[in-house]
Amino acid sequence: MSTRLGGQALIDLVLDTGSFHSWDVPVVRGAVDEAYAADLTRAAERAGTDEAVLTGEGTIRGRRVAVLVGEFGFLAGSIGVDAAERLTVAIERATAEGLPLLAAPVSGGTRMQEGTPAFVRMVQITAAICAHKDAGLPYLVYLRNPTTGGVMASWGSLGHITVAEPGALLGFLGPRVYEALYGEAFPEGVQTAENLYAHGIVDAVLPPEELADIVDRALRVLQTPRPAAGPPAEQAPQAEQTPVPPSDPWESVVASRREERPGVRALLRHGAGDVVPLNGTGQGEAGHGLVLALVRFGEAPAVLLGQDRREQTTVRPLGPDALREARRGMRLAAELGLPLVSVIDTPGAALSVDAEQGGLAGEIARSLADMVTLRVPTLTVLLGQGTGGGALALLPADRVVAAEHAWLSPLPPEGASAIVHRTPDRAAEMARAQRVGAAALTDDGVVDRVVAESPDAADEPEAFCRRVGAVVEEELATLCAIDDGARRAARRARFRHGLAAPR
Repeated sequence: MSTRLGGQALIDLVLDTGSFHSWDVPVVRGAVDEAYAADLTRAAERAGTDEAVLTGEGTIRGRRVAVLVGEFGFLAGSIGVDAAERLTVAIERATAEGLPLLAAPVSGGTRMQEGTPAFVRMVQITAAICAHKDAGLPYLVYLRNPTTGGVMASWGSLGHITVAEPGALLGFLGPRVYEALYGEAFPEGVQTAENLYAHGIVDAVLPPEELADIVDRALRVLQTPRPAAGPPAEQAPQAEQTPVPPSDPWESVVASRREERPGVRALLRHGAGDVVPLNGTGQGEAGHGLVLALVRFGEAPAVLLGQDRREQTTVRPLGPDALREARRGMRLAAELGLPLVSVIDTPGAALSVDAEQGGLAGEIARSLADMVTLRVPTLTVLLGQGTGGGALALLPADRVVAAEHAWLSPLPPEGASAIVHRTPDRAAEMARAQRVGAAALTDDGVVDRVVAESPDAADEPEAFCRRVGAVVEEELATLCAIDDGARRAARRARFRHGLAAPR
């Protein structure tokens, strides 16, 4: 662990040189007892500040941001009534001025000398942050060593993106309090930044020197202007599309399973820019088999959630934790007003005791509900395999794009064959009969656009991913220019009236 930086030192490190402007006004204390007054005086002398938080604004790589920064030297960064009021005023000002907000808490929690009146102020701070997020403004959090108690359980845990300092002690109940209450030491290695990352609670673990870069990358996505709303969906201009000859469905199934076939990570590497990876559900699950990120496709910003073909194995298939992480992405898109891009590429969701007890069916249903009702523009990319409910969960969107050899089916063709013909040997026949391929999906109104493979994405991964990225950028630009109400009505209509009758 590096030496702890004071609040002003962190500001000087992260913000552009000379750009910080304090919003703080001198604290006027109410009546306090003599002992606490002496504590406050010593704390101010030690920390060089009049409270445990510093607030203000500055720029990061030229981008204007508001900041809330803890000062551990002032009574261990504890939050009393005056500190809470300073935080709330700053959050409300950032909201009024439309500024993204960067919080860097470091605190032992609520100030014990002030008791319950300070404790309940965590509600006040939380309410102000919720109003900031309701305004569609970014809230970014950098958790420093240590951050515990009421601070961790309020404004420390509400970030759209949450990054932690390496080795930081992070948790609800401080280890010293735990030992005093229970007579034994808290287990080592639990309340650490790295363990929280492993459990999907923080998005990254980075030293303070890298904070400016991650904030800049995130804001390049979050602050990219969206196209102005234009004509209703039925009048929106559609780009010319090169027809893609239909492929044999079974050949597509075989192609989609090739080891060399590019997946969502290759798409991000070659077809997108300004990728800011996120991690987990934020609620104690890492979401195995799913990629979640803020991205830009050309000039089109988005939240991307995609099934990672290389991380889904027979030992660790796609489970309910991955869908809960996907739903975190859906919530982020809604809160930030960003388009959502979902990428389907799965051999199927988990069939196991853990998946059943983890609520897999319910997570599929809730994912469907979220996708159908999201207020932001939505685009689905059917990139490869599209098996079962795990694929269906990410399908509903304003537009659906498919790779030439992508497919969608309630079961793998071998499974469908086993049910219908009592043998898996007629899988190719079932793939054709069930209309699983991209061409049939287009004819049936499930897919809107097919991206060609020349002749197989596995043989031209970079070029294929660049083509898909360009299509995604074009589709997002079109969707963002459509009136919101008309676009959402069209989405509902396509799944009620837009699908072709069974053949």
